[in-house]
Amino acid sequence: MEQEHNGDGIMEGDFDALRGALEQEKARAEDNLNNLKRAQADFINYKRRSEVEKTESVGLGKSLAYMSILPVLDDFGRALAAVPPQSAEEPWVQGMALIEKKFRQLLTREGISQIKTVGEQFDPSLHEAVLRCRGEEGVVVEELQAGYTFQGKVLRPAKVKVSCEDIEE
Repeated sequence: MEQEHNGDGIMEGDFDALRGALEQEKARAEDNLNNLKRAQADFINYKRRSEVEKTESVGLGKSLAYMSILPVLDDFGRALAAVPPQSAEEPWVQGMALIEKKFRQLLTREGISQIKTVGEQFDPSLHEAVLRCRGEEGVVVEELQAGYTFQGKVLRPAKVKVSCEDIEE
């Protein structure tokens, strides 16, 4: 078997072998580059998912904290509603009213909104009907307990009295 020489002293068979090895190395380099690009994309997606999960986790933690505060706000409202008219101007009553007002302002600053109820159409995603009465179908006529949302999600549905046309009193 005789091999031809090119002008540089490399045999033609060696040249073909080198060309084949070069093509294999190019293919490996291309595979490695593609693997690197996939790994980078996976890492970027991982970072995004981690940020979303972190944000959701913080939001959940805040939601739980706010939910535990809402009964205290309810108690302030009930206590102030129970104050006799002749005591309404006493300093301790004014102090409690100021505390409740600041409490509500704090919740508003944190993104907590009270759900609208009286006069609104009953919405089961926002309202919990606990009583019914005769009247225009599906209208909230009384709020029994305030409901709240945080970042567009219901923290606690409002407990309401809803009117119905087909109820007997």
